[in-house]
Amino acid sequence: MTVDIRIVRAGQMYRYYLRQVVVGDGRRRARMPLREAQEEAGVPAGRWMGRGLAVLGLTAGEEVTEAQLRNLFGERGRHPYADRIEADRLAKGESPKKAWKAGALGRRVTVTGVDFVFRPQPTIYLLWALGDEETRRVIEAAHERAIERVLEWIEDEVAVIRYGKDGIHRDRPPGGLVAARFRHYEARSGMPLLHDHLLLSVKGQRLDGKWGSIHTLALHENTVAASALYNETVAAEVCEELGLATEPRTVTPGRRPVMEIAGVPHELIRWTSRRSDQIAACMEDLEHEYVTAVKDDGTLKYLPVVSETARAKLNQIAARKTRPPKQKTRPLAQLRVWWKTSAILTSGVAADIITSLLEYARAAAAAIRARVAAVVDVALAAVDVAATVFVMNDGGRFHRRHLLAEARRHLALVLRGRRRDPGLDDQIVAAAISTHCLDISEPTTARGLEAGYRLYTARWALSDLPARRRPPTPAPDPDRQPPADPGEPAAPRPPGPDAGEWEIPRIPLQYERAVLAGAVVREKLRTTTAAAMRGRAYDVARHQQAAMPEQLLAPAAADPEDGDQEPDAGPREAIDMTALRALKTSRTDVEALDLTDERLRHLQDAFNKSADRARETMSRYADLEDTTPPRPAREDDQRAHRPQQPDRHRGPEAGR
Repeated sequence: MTVDIRIVRAGQMYRYYLRQVVVGDGRRRARMPLREAQEEAGVPAGRWMGRGLAVLGLTAGEEVTEAQLRNLFGERGRHPYADRIEADRLAKGESPKKAWKAGALGRRVTVTGVDFVFRPQPTIYLLWALGDEETRRVIEAAHERAIERVLEWIEDEVAVIRYGKDGIHRDRPPGGLVAARFRHYEARSGMPLLHDHLLLSVKGQRLDGKWGSIHTLALHENTVAASALYNETVAAEVCEELGLATEPRTVTPGRRPVMEIAGVPHELIRWTSRRSDQIAACMEDLEHEYVTAVKDDGTLKYLPVVSETARAKLNQIAARKTRPPKQKTRPLAQLRVWWKTSAILTSGVAADIITSLLEYARAAAAAIRARVAAVVDVALAAVDVAATVFVMNDGGRFHRRHLLAEARRHLALVLRGRRRDPGLDDQIVAAAISTHCLDISEPTTARGLEAGYRLYTARWALSDLPARRRPPTPAPDPDRQPPADPGEPAAPRPPGPDAGEWEIPRIPLQYERAVLAGAVVREKLRTTTAAAMRGRAYDVARHQQAAMPEQLLAPAAADPEDGDQEPDAGPREAIDMTALRALKTSRTDVEALDLTDERLRHLQDAFNKSADRARETMSRYADLEDTTPPRPAREDDQRAHRPQQPDRHRGPEAGR
């Protein structure tokens, strides 16, 4: 995700933000004025955002002062001008208690705000760092508009104020919210990283005019949908303004592809990912310690495989262990010169490509826009979204926010950097819920009756889609197993990438199964509703060409002169065979991906037909040879033509 969320509490955490975050992650000296510290760090002043500014006497784009931050975030949620309000009341003769209460926004709270961190995709901030001044200004403006769009969505559809007994009353803040935005230019490693911290105040005004606190759990639950909206918006804004396009890139095999600007070399991303390399190296050691850890009785402490949950926690530990100290901040102009020089000398990319990066990206965008049309079929998009969300959520139960996040990802994949009509993501979600989802909510509270908290599952039978994942059984190779005696310390791993080097077994990822699930449902709908779909054949083909991963598309026609190519397959065979080849190249065994029984039966029928044809040919030629008696078929020959069932203990993918 490109949007992170963190709780801001009054006290030590607020002081950390005031000392470092608001001055570009630099070190602010004691008693140094805020604006002077920001100028020394070379970062702009913070700016106010949100529709709730007018109620507090603030305006959008106004500079954030230290006194305003202290009152709103450090003094447990007071008015930004609480000092002035209190002084005026005291001058009028009111008691100190009433004067202090006049400057408060409802009850005092410990959690005073939420910190959203927005950062664009790596290829976007690489264009920002290595491009000219005009490119930098365009990207920064698109970055700001995307943040404004996400904040508007939070104000309209996410933020709620709970009050009454057990929070039974829940209101949208009619006046909007208040947030302070602070811009940073670099990462801890000194590499370019355009990102903004949005300190969102939890204070909001209710319908009755009183002040309450927004429910922070709702913000956490919708962070993925907010990240998808920001990614889609900032990419569309940048691509439309600069004439670019996006393309899917696989960063981690088995995971969801990332939409990046086409034409920007991946080597430049590697040049900026020093922290990622450090974390990855530390992760290898942590995973080895995880699978070899033993209890006091000598048994393994954890599973012999690394699950997704364990991998996420180990990644957090590795990030903390490899976190470098913050460097002294420098002005942006100086940073841009240093970044371009470092990229030319150390990235491995040719200097002419770095200096003309925008032109290369525009040339790649022209080829993509000529090949992929901007066709969004709501019906097919609903199929993809529902199938993916059903598989990606364990147990097949999900909420509307999961569908909304996946719909926004789907639109970013199909449109390739083009702007979309407002509300198109909501149309896809509505179509998915009405056509492919079943409401299984059993609300026991008033909260469960809300549309955002209703529970859904897919209308298809569980046997129609890949079942819940199961850990693969490690291969019985002694070089791949933990030490024979768990009570002994782990033996050191042999250095170098030798063939027998011990590897950490991993539980397969879910996104591959989600892609296959979408293909299964699309195939079923295409066969059952062929007449209705025939009129939209062109739109359906263009939509699938843009949205489906390349490994699930029908293969190109084989060269007739090449005898090693597979024969042309029909519509059913094309999808099944390419999916099977995708499984082999993904280094994941068939059982781990849980292919459906229907698809496996189809593969088995195809192999049975080919075996029958081969036996008929052999018997026909055997009848022609009268002088030679027919030779009985051996068991080995029959086994050679018998379709083999997938087995997790066979093949080079076993145990992975």
